[in-house]
Amino acid sequence: MFWVKIPDWIQYLFPQLVWKLPETERTIYITFDDGPTPGITPLVLDFLFQYNAKATFFCTGWKVVKHPTLINSIRLAGHVIGNHGYNHTSGFCSKTREYSADVLKGALVTQSNLFRPPFGRIMPWQIKHLKSKFTIVLWSIMSMDFSSKISIEKCYKNVVDNVFPGAIIVFHDTDQASARLLKVLPQLLSFLQSCGYEFKALDNI
Repeated sequence: MFWVKIPDWIQYLFPQLVWKLPETERTIYITFDDGPTPGITPLVLDFLFQYNAKATFFCTGWKVVKHPTLINSIRLAGHVIGNHGYNHTSGFCSKTREYSADVLKGALVTQSNLFRPPFGRIMPWQIKHLKSKFTIVLWSIMSMDFSSKISIEKCYKNVVDNVFPGAIIVFHDTDQASARLLKVLPQLLSFLQSCGYEFKALDNI
């Protein structure tokens, strides 16, 4: 189950996780999970460049190893790399020791202390075990671009109907999400920029 907008009570229960950033500036934080993906990530980078947007890519470790050129392209463009685990392991289905080992392996190859739990699924005791080593980042708004059951228009509205300064927004630079991502992203960047928003990466948090 995924909420498009994370309820306040969930954020209240887990204040040690990063759900959003302060609303002091008209800034939003676009993030991409599950990449990098040949043929998709380069197009995403092109869109971001067109709108002078910086973003954060929470990359899956084994894909980082497989596609080092893409990772270099992300970094050279001034974006931030985050850790999405090595094998995209769900915390709900893993023992803490195994889960932590996967997170640490992902951190080694991404060279990042930012960690986003795959699927957003992490247990309280896993949080406790990892929070001293990592900044654990969740999100404010889920675009739902990964779901073939929603239209391009609905994916777009999921973001624009819920956006606010300081919001962390999730997309996926994957083949599965590409039909929606590649249509929605440039339209969204154009609209939000016209509304006076800036797009920054999740650094120094």
